Amino acid sequence: MAIRIKARGGESVEQVLRRFKKLCEKEGLTKDIKRRAYYEKPSEKKQRSARKSVKRRQQLQLMAQGKFVPRRPPSSR
Repeated sequence: MAIRIKARGGESVEQVLRRFKKLCEKEGLTKDIKRRAYYEKPSEKKQRSARKSVKRRQQLQLMAQGKFVPRRPPSSR
């Protein structure tokens, strides 16, 4: 998916660039580029996803007990 930005009337190049960067961040492009900058072994990917799922499960348990209040609501996957 290509991100396209059109300059608004009287908008400077810096403002357009700032909007573009925000859109890239929102789409997750910058995070994806940083992640792909270096090769990650498949075993490391599995370990990272396992750690992420354990953390998510612990947070859900704490939320159920009322001991943890998330900054934003959990996304439905």
